[in-house]
Amino acid sequence: MSYSESPGSLRILVVDDEAHLRELLEITLVKMGLDVDSAGSLAAARAYLNKTSYALVLTDMRLPDGSGMELVHEVSSLHKNTPIAVITAFGSADNAVVALKAGAFDYVSKPVALDQLRKLVRSAIEMAQLPATKPVDTAPAGPSSPSCLIGKSAAMQHVRSQIERLARSMAPVIITGESGSGKELAAREIHGNSARFGQAFIAVNCGAIPETLMEAEFFGYRKGAFTGATDDRDGFFQAASGGTLMLDEVADLPLAMQVKLLRAIQERRVRKLGATTEEPVDVRIISATHQNLADCVASGKFRQDLYYRLNVIELHLPPLRDRLEDIAELSSQILYRLASGGQVVKLNDAALQALGNYMFPGNVRELENILERATAFANDACIEVSDLALRGNRLADLPAEREPELPAEVVQVAPLDTVSQDAACSPVQELPSIFDAPELPCSLPDYLEKIEREVIRRALEQTYNNRTQAAELLGVSFRQLRYQIQKLKIHDPD
Repeated sequence: MSYSESPGSLRILVVDDEAHLRELLEITLVKMGLDVDSAGSLAAARAYLNKTSYALVLTDMRLPDGSGMELVHEVSSLHKNTPIAVITAFGSADNAVVALKAGAFDYVSKPVALDQLRKLVRSAIEMAQLPATKPVDTAPAGPSSPSCLIGKSAAMQHVRSQIERLARSMAPVIITGESGSGKELAAREIHGNSARFGQAFIAVNCGAIPETLMEAEFFGYRKGAFTGATDDRDGFFQAASGGTLMLDEVADLPLAMQVKLLRAIQERRVRKLGATTEEPVDVRIISATHQNLADCVASGKFRQDLYYRLNVIELHLPPLRDRLEDIAELSSQILYRLASGGQVVKLNDAALQALGNYMFPGNVRELENILERATAFANDACIEVSDLALRGNRLADLPAEREPELPAEVVQVAPLDTVSQDAACSPVQELPSIFDAPELPCSLPDYLEKIEREVIRRALEQTYNNRTQAAELLGVSFRQLRYQIQKLKIHDPD
């Protein structure tokens, strides 16, 4: 809908004590076909709000009789269907973060860029015009849920209610949770329920991009910027402009790239490699990680200022073992999708009970893997316990606390004490048979490579080839594990 087609139907409240800025904002908004009320103080703004409903409130942070933050709190609590955005002074990004945490829809910085202002206003109005519940794409026909995140457990209902609120804001969101718990699905659902749902959603795995290519991949480059740059190319920020950029495994970003990312998020402008000027980008940032970012900050692996910019609002996804009542519904949906229009394979009662007693270190992703494999072995379209091929890790077998003791068999057969201790610290339960060697090796480097290769293989088998989780089990970073896999020429386990 063009705003000029329906003049007077939408009204904006501008709150600022600078008369010339109010006039500039009013002219810009009127040209968009909107009606505008202007207030020069907090008291005047309250008077307008008491008698009129607004599609958007735009307020400065500094007012003669109070703070714009007071208005943010009041609008967020008393006028919940009215989005409010703030105008912050240049370089006052911290104020913007505080406002977003308090419930502000978005912010613009002084001097106000009119293009950015227009995008903000359009987003706010489009959000106000969205229906209360907008359907999100799900699997066609068959068992379904109004949400991509399936489950009727209290934990998942809480997650979906949070997503509904987060979708009505442009504040950065960080999604935390174990690997395989559905962080990208949650990000897509936030995007799909927001005013940006018709625009691009770009998901980037920060741990999978070589460090030397990161700046070019994120910000793009100009022709001739480096050898091989034969054409201009946009980066992830330009590709997601107007939509949402998801930074998956953001904790894996190197420190040098964290500095550049912080500036891009704060200024909402990026500079391509080889360019002399910056270009504006309109992107909502959603980041995700299975690591504890606060611990990464404490250890110096992650910048504190970037942490506060990304962690405006946190959404935590529970592991599957904390919502076992959802397994039946999840399994039904997964098996329907695997059928691809053919005969749907079902779980018998014993198999469903076995899944309910399993701890799922790989969460929903692991459940999908188990069911896909079981479908291939199932007879008469029915999955039995033996078809699941569950490998230990039952909930009933988990001790209250894991004792840091060396297994007796490791002490007996390991030829070197140091090797035994390192092996005992690993979550990989079984040690390779080469530890039974009765004599000292002829070549220590070759011998150690064999040990390392076997341990990595077993970690990959135990996590069903989930490299991120295997790295956690072995106490190394994802990059280190990937390097060792390439170095030792380890092929994916069957």
